[in-house]
Amino acid sequence: MRILFFSHYFWPEGNAPATRVYELTRRWARSGHDVTVVTGVPNVPSGVPYEGYRNLLLQEERVEGVRTIRVWTYLAPNKGTFRRTLNYLSYVPFSLWASAKAPFPDVVIATSPQFLCGWAGAFASRLRRRHFVLEVRDIWPDSILAVEALRCRAIIRCLEALEMRLYRRTDRIVTVGDGYAESLAGKGVPMEHVSILPNGVDLEKFSPRDDDAGFRRRYGLGDSFVCIYAGTIGMAAGLEAVIGAAVQVKAGGRKDIRFVLAGDGADLERMRAAVERSNLDNVVITGRLGKEEVIRALSACNACLVHLKRTELFRTVIPSKIYEAAAMARPIILGVEGKAAELVKGHEAGICIEPENPRQLAEAVIRLADEPELARNLGRNGRERLAAKFDYNRLADDYLQILSVVLRDRALASLS
Repeated sequence: MRILFFSHYFWPEGNAPATRVYELTRRWARSGHDVTVVTGVPNVPSGVPYEGYRNLLLQEERVEGVRTIRVWTYLAPNKGTFRRTLNYLSYVPFSLWASAKAPFPDVVIATSPQFLCGWAGAFASRLRRRHFVLEVRDIWPDSILAVEALRCRAIIRCLEALEMRLYRRTDRIVTVGDGYAESLAGKGVPMEHVSILPNGVDLEKFSPRDDDAGFRRRYGLGDSFVCIYAGTIGMAAGLEAVIGAAVQVKAGGRKDIRFVLAGDGADLERMRAAVERSNLDNVVITGRLGKEEVIRALSACNACLVHLKRTELFRTVIPSKIYEAAAMARPIILGVEGKAAELVKGHEAGICIEPENPRQLAEAVIRLADEPELARNLGRNGRERLAAKFDYNRLADDYLQILSVVLRDRALASLS
């Protein structure tokens, strides 16, 4: 199969969309498929190209057998609206131009976020008269409204109209969970048009290992019980709860508990200011970590926090951080309601708390620190019961089956 994949984010970026596309496409290439990814220069979240890269008009490289075409985009940090919109818009014409250099595909896939990447795939599939599969990993513009990043009703109505037109141009929509499928159904998308392929985890990379003393030494963590949030420090994360919990833990005299915020994003400096303002010596902020550094950080810590703001939309979301924490056999403290809570509770892999509730977060961390047997059991359940079901080796094969059905159905339609 020849697969042309449009993705705004890709390796070596470490966010969820980049990781998903990387893990799937490298496995497809390893299985003998001809895979091309059209993306930009790695720059998330700072808007600055990673070391070894420049924001050129066009550049190519091979990433584990995947032909990777990187195009120029207007670079912007992961905060604000206007410059990020320019970043999203600039991807569309340059990715379309670059895709002409890829082998003639059997199928075109485009993934969100961001929303306009889906339109790049739609245009490319129309120009080449190929099958089009849209990945919906974010319900736009709903996700923008959930974090109050956009308030102009005229723009929102325009985005909603574009959203529905995009759905109608697809041969198949692939989404990452039941909650997203339900949201699409609520918008009138026929469910026979939708397949569910969840995010997953590389069980070989993310596996239990001895604590990384180097990470603890570097950040002065000593032998404390450490709860880590590893991911984007952005508007959707609601990490004010960590600041509040740290204040309560400190006020309770617990000097044996520390919090780590590992990542970068639009709220990074605000979190740093909040830590300094509250004089919190029990909160460490590392800044952005590479994927291998994230694995070392998880191995060095005792519990993993997965947290989002409390909004109705996020009840449908299952953050990929859940799978990585579970694969590392770390107990999860989950501040996400809905589908994610059902997953963690159902596999007895962690403690679920109310999102944006500092008191419950503090109580959960203290409980795990004081009950090491509970922490071990939750971590073991995560690895053996939860993560084992979301191995990317299996998910990559399942996705290929979806693509094969799309090709078969179109072939049958053309004969009838």
